[in-house]
Amino acid sequence: QVQLVESGGGLVQPGGSLRLSCAASGRIFSINAMNWYRQAPGKQRELVAGIRSGGMTDYADSVKGRFTISRDNAKNTVHLQMNGLKPEDTAVYYCYADVQSAVLIRAHYWGQGTQVTVSS
Repeated sequence: QVQLVESGGGLVQPGGSLRLSCAASGRIFSINAMNWYRQAPGKQRELVAGIRSGGMTDYADSVKGRFTISRDNAKNTVHLQMNGLKPEDTAVYYCYADVQSAVLIRAHYWGQGTQVTVSS
């Protein structure tokens, strides 16, 4: 079993910054993709940013140029640096990991979510 623990959410004013972190622990052989999703009230969960084991990244158009995803493979962690935050970034942010626990054992895991609120 694998656990994902997120941290770093909170309340910030428009234009401010936050850094989210997610640490994976448990039975981990390797981690393929690590992504951040978000879900605002009344909306579907959406992909915010993703990073593959080799470092290739993807971003939603709405966050390009403002958010940066990074990962530390040695520590099984992923970070999301969020700058220039807008009220529309308000949501619960979820960490996701595609984990290889053994040669033939692969599964997807989610964190519990961390609230990000952008408001003056």
